[in-house]
Amino acid sequence: MRKFQSHTLGIEQGSIVLFSDYQHDGVMWTGKGAREFRHVVSFDNPFSTPPMVQVGVSMFDFDRDTNQRADISAELITREGFAIVFRTWGDTRVARIRADWIAFGDVPNEDDWDVD
Repeated sequence: MRKFQSHTLGIEQGSIVLFSDYQHDGVMWTGKGAREFRHVVSFDNPFSTPPMVQVGVSMFDFDRDTNQRADISAELITREGFAIVFRTWGDTRVARIRADWIAFGDVPNEDDWDVD
């Protein structure tokens, strides 16, 4: 369990189409084997400490003639942002993916004192 140190909790969320590889014969659509796509997200305002981040697929478009394999996660989480990582493998053909994310954690408060 994560306990927040501040009484000020910040929440930021977003949604992004990670790729539309069927439009230009990209590697997620035409490739085989292990493939990975990364997208860096920058927060509008930094958190006080690295926040908790949840990522999920909100839209997917797979080729119906191949197995549907997908792994999505948040990595490299910092106060300023994180990376959405989408992976697939085998014969899977992914036309496009949209990811939604939410981050929540401590944020600076105007009543906080910075004492050295």
